[in-house]
Amino acid sequence: MLPSHIWTLWHCLRAKPEASCPGPETGADAVRNWTIRYWNSFSTTGLLIGTLFFAFSLTPTLIPRNYITQGVLSGCSAAAGYGIGFFLRWLWRYLELPELEARTLRLGKLAAAFACGIVGLIFLWRAAEWQNSIRVVMGLDPLDTAHPLEVGGIALITFAVIVALARLFKLTLVFISERLRRYVPTRVSYVIGTTLSVLLFWSVADGVIFRYALRAADSSFQRLDALMPPETEQPADPGKTGSAGSLVHWQDLGRMGRSYIASAPTAAQIEAVTGRPAKEPIRVYVGLQSAETPQQRARLAFEELKRAGGFDRAALVIITPTGTGWVDEQGIDPVEFLHDGDIASVAAQYSYLASWLSLLVEPGYGAEQARALFAEVYGYWRTLPKDGRPKLYLYGLSLGALSSELSNELFEVLGDPYQGALWVGPPFPSRIWNAITADRNPGTPAWLPEFRDGSYVRFTAQKNALAMPGATWGPLRVVYLQYASDPITFFDPHAFYSEPDWMKAPRGPDVSPDLRWYPVVTFLQLLLDVAMATTSPIGHGHVYAAEHYIDAWLEVTGVGWPAADVARLKQHFIDARK
Repeated sequence: MLPSHIWTLWHCLRAKPEASCPGPETGADAVRNWTIRYWNSFSTTGLLIGTLFFAFSLTPTLIPRNYITQGVLSGCSAAAGYGIGFFLRWLWRYLELPELEARTLRLGKLAAAFACGIVGLIFLWRAAEWQNSIRVVMGLDPLDTAHPLEVGGIALITFAVIVALARLFKLTLVFISERLRRYVPTRVSYVIGTTLSVLLFWSVADGVIFRYALRAADSSFQRLDALMPPETEQPADPGKTGSAGSLVHWQDLGRMGRSYIASAPTAAQIEAVTGRPAKEPIRVYVGLQSAETPQQRARLAFEELKRAGGFDRAALVIITPTGTGWVDEQGIDPVEFLHDGDIASVAAQYSYLASWLSLLVEPGYGAEQARALFAEVYGYWRTLPKDGRPKLYLYGLSLGALSSELSNELFEVLGDPYQGALWVGPPFPSRIWNAITADRNPGTPAWLPEFRDGSYVRFTAQKNALAMPGATWGPLRVVYLQYASDPITFFDPHAFYSEPDWMKAPRGPDVSPDLRWYPVVTFLQLLLDVAMATTSPIGHGHVYAAEHYIDAWLEVTGVGWPAADVARLKQHFIDARK
């Protein structure tokens, strides 16, 4: 067999000149000996810890998983545990601590393998129960099975691939170090070999695989963005963005922009729900293809907003879209209804990539565009008479919330502040959100904090939590709408080695009661949750429902509506999804 030949050749090459090289093994002996050597090459400690990590990975976190994602996650977790165990074994030998006898080691490895199998089977058997603990709180139908055989098979393949890559790294390290030993001391050669191997593998992953994948994703999103859905027609009204009279070409709006402009509610639709006279809301959008630079796109959006009459409305919202350029109608439609259509909004696209990809690569992605647009709009708005200009608000969802936060500094607007901001599903790197959450009032949970006297910022979730007793809003109102089950918001890099605050009691209403923190594994689980954040049902995870926006917009804008009318508006959006 080829592996046997390679093994023999390796020992021959390392043998002294006077040593004799045995001939290659053949037949059943070769298979048996190769199998024994391969089995002995695994670390017992690594297998034990790897199995524990595999088992822990089957427990729930924030987002329901299918058997494919569960299998990949479990394989990665097992590989991480194996790597930790392998390192501990290496450290034991490096410190020259007493070794067990060979026979004891063999028996220990067999016992470990048996224990690993039992633990793995028990946890696989309970996997469906754990996944159902998330599905129940999110209103999903329970699973009959978690497909344990498929999960185990996918996990084994994933584990094998990662171990193979790790061993390739080791071979590279040894290859480089062996050649350096001719010129430098042994330990120095290993330090240099390790450094060069890390740089080589990182360069391949970052410079070839990762960046190529991002380019491919960006190119795919760009081609998708250029497609015009058949049901989306260019507006005939010359006052609308993308029309024949607009400064922005319809095709340059991109798929997300065209959808946003075309989906605006009409005055008649608003009147049918509110029972009051209404206007046609003004929506302005500039696509990534509309101009070369963020500053040029911001200027174009500002000029289009002026042309459309946006500064003549009662309210004006500066929107920072998500990474793909999407503006969630679930978020902007409610505020248009609440203002009876007497409102304008403006947005500029800055990317084609999905927010979670942009978030993992560069959390500040989009901040330059957000700052440019805010500077254009706010700079002109503050020159208008205070009693004749619209009330100004900021809005952002997901990566848009982070970029909207970065669009201005508080000291820049203190002299003439805008009226408020609604930031939804703020990503975990959000600077202001992190500072406020960390400095929350004692006794309030991290997933729904209270901050100081509530005059500047308040938090809410599915159930309205904005009415703080005795609290009075100041001149600038900021509201964060966030779900306790949103991994984009509550992913924590420190979960690698410590339990996040949001996991502590009391738990959020849509978080599994069976969720537990495990070092390393919870970090990997949450990392997968980030990528799957939008697969949850609406009203959970990173999918925000219009009816939950309504209370937030009422607080931010200060619009007064009777409770019965608010309830009717919420029901309208609930019915619209059916």
